[in-house]
Amino acid sequence: MDMNTIEAVVRTTDPGQWRDGDAWLAGGTVLFSYGSYAFGPQPLKRLLDLGAAGWTPMTVTDDGIELAATCTITELYGLPAAPETSGRAWPALDLVRACCDSFVASFKVWNMSTVGGNICTSLPAGPITSLCAGLDGTATILAPGGGSRTVPVADFITGDARNCLAPGELLRSVHLPASALSARVAFRRLSLSNLGRSGVLLIGTLDGGTSLVLTVTAATKRPVQLRFDDVPAAHHLAAALDAAIPAALYHDDIHGLPAWRRDMTYLLAEEIRAELAAPEGAPGLQISGDFWPPHALPGQAGDALLKGA
Repeated sequence: MDMNTIEAVVRTTDPGQWRDGDAWLAGGTVLFSYGSYAFGPQPLKRLLDLGAAGWTPMTVTDDGIELAATCTITELYGLPAAPETSGRAWPALDLVRACCDSFVASFKVWNMSTVGGNICTSLPAGPITSLCAGLDGTATILAPGGGSRTVPVADFITGDARNCLAPGELLRSVHLPASALSARVAFRRLSLSNLGRSGVLLIGTLDGGTSLVLTVTAATKRPVQLRFDDVPAAHHLAAALDAAIPAALYHDDIHGLPAWRRDMTYLLAEEIRAELAAPEGAPGLQISGDFWPPHALPGQAGDALLKGA
């Protein structure tokens, strides 16, 4: 899309140069799709271009992985096979390609879209948000005054296309800790069409064989995390979902009705619970009869499935 209100493009990574009417430009796949009025009724005047930032896309250490905000999806996809990660006992690297594939986008988008852009766009179905939130990622944010702060990625997104960034702030990087990368993981995703946007995307991690973290994304307007000291029983998991996700938090758009997203969240959460509760490599899953249909939705599960299909 032509952005005919732009008066200047400034190559900078300094939030101190930001002023009203500016927008940070990384890959630009969303910015140029939305146009000059992407962020409100006032047109954009300048683009602050991060293209020459020179940030190392990925830094791997014993403490985990640092993803630069300018790391592209193509670069991220290559992470599991990178020499720096070879030989490391990080099972959660399996999630990287699963989440990248959830873009169902062309190679052109993969080569331009960035980790930071996907998170800062803050759409419920953002798969890099799912990846980084599910692995307890921490975002480093640069402020116009020269300071910085850190925020868990799970808290970075505050709603549909809304996040915690103040005017001028810049997402610099996301750190994925080795503790999360070392955990057993389970991944579930559903869409209403074969190549459609994610309607439900859940990630489960089992740390040390006991502590379970379930991250719900795409189905909800913002990420929701549930933490358990051990693998809960099915009815305890269902009760925790009831308490953590009110009906109004389920997303509603053409990619899935709230009732369908809610039903599928319960179903996939139980699949993840059952998978991680079983010995690693155990075949098959069995959904508990007192879990499905969701006990909180008597008589609605079948209707939701039909409406969402």
